[in-house]
Amino acid sequence: MEAVDADDNIASQEETPGEELVCDESAYVMYHRAQTDSPCLSFDIISDSLGNGREEFPLTCYIVGGTQAERAQANCVIVMKLSNLCKTQKSEDDDDDDDSDSESDSEESASKRPGFAHSKLRHMGTVNRIRTAVVGERHLAATWSETGRVHIWDLNPALSNTDSASPLTAISSQSSLFTFSGHQTEGYAIDWSSIEQGRLATGDCRHNIHLWQPRPDATWHVDQRPYAAHSESVEDIQWSPSEANVFASCSVDKSIRIWDSRSAPNTACKITLDNAHDSDINVISWNHKEQHFIASGGDDGVIKVWDLRQYKRTESLSPVVNFHYHTGPITSLEWNPNDASVLAVSSADDRISIWDFAVETDDAAASTDKDVDVPPQLLFVHQGQKEIKELHWHHQLPGVIISTANDGFNIFRTISA
Repeated sequence: MEAVDADDNIASQEETPGEELVCDESAYVMYHRAQTDSPCLSFDIISDSLGNGREEFPLTCYIVGGTQAERAQANCVIVMKLSNLCKTQKSEDDDDDDDSDSESDSEESASKRPGFAHSKLRHMGTVNRIRTAVVGERHLAATWSETGRVHIWDLNPALSNTDSASPLTAISSQSSLFTFSGHQTEGYAIDWSSIEQGRLATGDCRHNIHLWQPRPDATWHVDQRPYAAHSESVEDIQWSPSEANVFASCSVDKSIRIWDSRSAPNTACKITLDNAHDSDINVISWNHKEQHFIASGGDDGVIKVWDLRQYKRTESLSPVVNFHYHTGPITSLEWNPNDASVLAVSSADDRISIWDFAVETDDAAASTDKDVDVPPQLLFVHQGQKEIKELHWHHQLPGVIISTANDGFNIFRTISA
């Protein structure tokens, strides 16, 4: 397990035979890579006490991932501390100083090498998805296991270990705080409420959603009555950032649904967007600054944005953004927490795109035709990872994106951020 400086291996990928795409460092303010022994195809950002809006380099951040090891018994939850994340953008002065002392360059390069500390918790089965929350003084993680169970973990001991002078690297046998096996099948959809601490929603491959309510004794009451309006697997769930009892879900059945948990499960679905995509809908993201916007991405490779205010006026909904830029299924998308109009998207075509929907659209850019190669809203395209599965903006480090793929993590900030 290691952190790899960008200078050691500049991100590149073979697009077509004989053509190699090489990372242009001048396009990045920061770019680093990190690798774990087994891929972590789902991860989340851990909130820290180092302050919000941190832009002074070097940076430090904490993340947690869940592994997909070849042997089920080898899987774990990994808490990671990434430190000494330095700028990688070269200045104009650097380009002109070709005769600088090589020994000084070597020492400077060593001082800029990122730090990587980690702590592991043994996990039964592959981690399908992992999400974090802060409840009281505890940092918690919820994991969906391929075994059909959802576990809640206390991350505080692992975080303390990563901060120690000599972190222990053995896998901890720490047990989960709580486990729910009522889904009876595996799933992927999971989200913590940002309004009510400890409240959780989980959705499975049998189309059922269960709501979790925290108890004073650090356990949870899980409502056995499922929210079951979807007809196929629930792929993603997002709690409303402004209404404590409202959440959204998307499904293989091509629909997006908005629920009100104050109603009984059989009447809780208040808005249904049928055939929102032409195929499975994989991911949704609720805008935390402009709460009426939800973005969605599916196997059709299309990115859509929905304005829920339209439904209140017309009881129907058409997307206000509809782009078919990517050539593979959308695997992850997330609104920038500091800029309401900016969205980051990852795809099975091994690209991450960053969009600014505040840019005005002309007639050509509004088309969903694949022949429109570069819409004006497209700010940046990041490449170099294989089989990208998930990305997140770091809510405390403006402009920083972390992404995970089959070949490890990328941590970067572009000049467009």
